[in-house]
Amino acid sequence: MWDMIFGAANLLAMACWAILILAPRGEVARTLVFYGGVGLLCLAYGVLLVGLLSGLVDGGGDEESVSFTTIAGVRAIFASDGGATVGWMHYLALDLFTGLWISRDADAKSFSRLLQAPVLLLTFVAGPLGLLVWLAIREPAARRANPRTGLKR
Repeated sequence: MWDMIFGAANLLAMACWAILILAPRGEVARTLVFYGGVGLLCLAYGVLLVGLLSGLVDGGGDEESVSFTTIAGVRAIFASDGGATVGWMHYLALDLFTGLWISRDADAKSFSRLLQAPVLLLTFVAGPLGLLVWLAIREPAARRANPRTGLKR
C-alpha cells in the first residue's frame, strides 16, 4: 500500500512541476497546480499523518519512541514505510507550494521563463536552496520596484 501511495504522490508532484516549468502559466494551470497538486498532497498528508499517529494505519516502528521533540523520536517516525511516505509528502507539498510562489513572483516581476526554469528545478530537488537562490535573485528587482521597502505596490 505504501509503495502505491508514495508512487502516486511522486507522479502527482512531478506532473505539477512539469506544468509549472514547461506549460503556459494561465489561471487554469496555476489553479491546477495549487488545488490539484499542493491541495491534494496536503490533504493526503494530513489524513495519513493522523492515521499514523493515531495507529489507524500501520506505520511500523516502535510507537513508544515516536516523538517530534527528539531526533530519536523523529527517526522512529521515518523508520517505517508509512512514516517515510508521509514525510516525503510533506516535502513534496511544501516544495511545490514554494515553486508556485516563486513562479508567480517571478512572473509579476517580469523575469524570463529561462531564468525561472533553473530556479524552479533547484526548488524541486532541493527546496530551501532553490528558495534561497530565488530570494537572492529577486531582491534587486524588488528594491527597484519600490526603493523604500523593496516591495512592489
